[in-house]
Amino acid sequence: MTMMDDQVPRSDEPYYVDVDEDYPPMDAGMHVHDFVVIGGGIIGLATAMKLLMEQPGADVVVLEKEPDVAMHQTGHNSGVIHAGIYYRPGSLKAKLCKAGAQWTRYFCDSHGIPYRDTGKLIVATDDAELVRMNALYDRALANELDVELLGPAELWRREPNIAGLGAIYLRGTGIVDYAQICRKMAEVIQEHGGSIRLGCEVTGIHESLSEVSIDLNTRELAARGERDRIYTRQLVVCGGIQADRLARMAGLDVDFHMVPFRGEYYRLDPKHNQIINTLVYPVPDPDLPFLGVHLTVMMDGGVTVGPNAVMGFSREGYPKFSLNVRDVADFARFPGFWKVARKQLKTGLIEQKNSIYKRGYLEMVRKYCPSLTAADLLPEKCGIRAQAVKKDGSMIEDFLFYDTARMLHVCNAPSPAATSAMPIAALITEKVLAHH
Repeated sequence: MTMMDDQVPRSDEPYYVDVDEDYPPMDAGMHVHDFVVIGGGIIGLATAMKLLMEQPGADVVVLEKEPDVAMHQTGHNSGVIHAGIYYRPGSLKAKLCKAGAQWTRYFCDSHGIPYRDTGKLIVATDDAELVRMNALYDRALANELDVELLGPAELWRREPNIAGLGAIYLRGTGIVDYAQICRKMAEVIQEHGGSIRLGCEVTGIHESLSEVSIDLNTRELAARGERDRIYTRQLVVCGGIQADRLARMAGLDVDFHMVPFRGEYYRLDPKHNQIINTLVYPVPDPDLPFLGVHLTVMMDGGVTVGPNAVMGFSREGYPKFSLNVRDVADFARFPGFWKVARKQLKTGLIEQKNSIYKRGYLEMVRKYCPSLTAADLLPEKCGIRAQAVKKDGSMIEDFLFYDTARMLHVCNAPSPAATSAMPIAALITEKVLAHH
């Protein structure tokens, strides 16, 4: 079931899976948790927190396969608190982003987590971008955001190292370390009676009429050839880039695959840490689902450049040239991948070339920051975007949920999911509690 921008996530026709009669029944006297959440990223943790807020004293467990929380998409993003300028006025994305930005700052203030309200410039460097920039400014006003339109002289006065025909200045943008937020969320969950189980890989999901069983592997169990099994009345799956595999593991017939796109970053030489005072973005290309290569002031005082968007050959392989044979085989067998590849062939080849040759990447930045040189771009960790692709080759940009009587799978939570985490969690919780 797909949720569009302006819809609340509800199913008109619940998605049922067959009960496996041959699967062993629950052991007599086995404990059944109230809620289990798979995924220790920011959406999973926010959902566990919200469940505990709505159901004080509930038995809530978060399962994460890694040794710590926020080790994938949440811990590899640029740390921006988005204001919501890009989304259709009145849409769910716009509302969630605005509410999420407010909640993020509140949570940080409540728990002593540092953040910075940097503001953001969206810079136009040619006439075509200027037209799109003015349309984006009108959208910002419709979204009731605190924005200002700058001419080239005022842009230069505020940011002497940035060149352009004009810019939008957006005051509501900030930066934060989302991994730090997640670690604090995990503490809050445990303080309120929930539990976080790290290093637990989910290997099986089976739904019956009365509960859902989850098979788990840990290193210790695997070494002994054993497995763990837990039971829950309601399961929420926030699996990120593994969402399609977890849904199929649970017996759901989903019509999409996750395709990894690497977002590669550079870090500027420390001598350039004062090159900008605020975040600097290009005007986005409406034909692409990404925001373009931008300059971001980081919480550690450095400045990053990126990301680009290149095809990834490993869902969770962050070093350059990472390859996972299973991941490649998975999307290579999916017809939707080849359709989207044909649509984006020219752009993909350019991005791939710029990934290999630093100077091509640099030219995207020099459009608005001409003083930078190739020597200024130093290595930085990359991120991986989980892009849901349908069989017809279309990229899913809206929220996507699949639900049954006892499961809810968050199959796509589009950007800016980190900023909007708690409002998204509120929607998920409302849906889960309707079945509880």
